[in-house]
Amino acid sequence: MELFAVPDLPEIRAGDDLASLVAERIDLREDDVLCVASTVVSKAEGRTFDLDDFPAGDRARGIAARLADVTGEQKDPRFAQAVLEESVELLLEAPFILAVTEFGHITVNAGIDRSNVPDGDLLLLPENPSASAAGLSEALGVPVVVTDTSGRPFRYGQRGVAVGWAGIPASRDWRGETDRDGRELAATVQSVVDELAGAANLVAGEGDGGTPAVVVRGFEFGDHDGSENLFREEADDLVRAALREWAFDG
Repeated sequence: MELFAVPDLPEIRAGDDLASLVAERIDLREDDVLCVASTVVSKAEGRTFDLDDFPAGDRARGIAARLADVTGEQKDPRFAQAVLEESVELLLEAPFILAVTEFGHITVNAGIDRSNVPDGDLLLLPENPSASAAGLSEALGVPVVVTDTSGRPFRYGQRGVAVGWAGIPASRDWRGETDRDGRELAATVQSVVDELAGAANLVAGEGDGGTPAVVVRGFEFGDHDGSENLFREEADDLVRAALREWAFDG
């Protein structure tokens, strides 16, 4: 398996045909998977906004004031309002905002980005990243994973994760298969789209690299059952339940 960046993509603007821009620069093969950063998908879909597009309500002003007290830094309540409007629930309001997005992803600040946004103040995640991936996959004829960077519990640093996918199962199920000693695997479900996103992020990089699309060539899913499950269901998400009962008192 090899990974390489799609070269020379321009700054993406609202309305750009992202699939055509990729196809013009690389000949995709049937054994390719395209991993594309949510930032450029969002830009093409017009998800760039100004802070003034989010007049702050009482709750947003309260969240911003609380964060300012905790961090010692001034916080813009309009940003908090944007997070509220992009979320179905806030699991934490301090010492940072941890939000549940409309499509099930749980991340800091609802994944709203404030870097590499030349045409506005804020870049929101795609409204439906899997639908975005499906459109790209249909146009390009290969599986597509829409990626973002996200922090991880219990570890420092961020890594690439999948927020949308199409043309490939989210995970491959090893349960019922056996290890080298013949013991049956009972719990192993491998999050393939997250692992592809993490690998692609090593190639795409961060900051001003300007390589938001990465081709994974030669990946083989193998003879395994697949699943579309990626985001844990609320009913069996013990961490989410615990966070609802916890309050930051620092």
